[in-house]
Amino acid sequence: MAIDVQKIQTLLQNLVTGTPEIEGASLVTIDGLPLASTLPSHMDEERVSAMAATMLSIGERIGEELQKGDVSRIFVEGEQGYCMLTSCGQDAVLLVMATAAAKQGLLQLAIKRSVATLQPEIN
Repeated sequence: MAIDVQKIQTLLQNLVTGTPEIEGASLVTIDGLPLASTLPSHMDEERVSAMAATMLSIGERIGEELQKGDVSRIFVEGEQGYCMLTSCGQDAVLLVMATAAAKQGLLQLAIKRSVATLQPEIN
């Protein structure tokens, strides 16, 4: 099955425009290759994708070593906001960047809905 990149791009754009606190989103393969993204103009898509894959790899190692099972979400909180990496099937992850003003419950709900929409498109 071929991936409809334009449809995925539209879904990511809807996520970003539908939630004011979300600054950008990127769908990335587990190997760190970008599939589609809606990132701020100052961010390099390939670099962000590589960092997402690195986050995933480290998170999986932590989950394994600490016997917590498969990792479904990795959360990074900084002074300027959040980065959430969420599993989106076996071959991809969704990286979402949000401002510090983002409410965690609403952010996670928006991500959960987006993953449910994206998974059929990539599997």
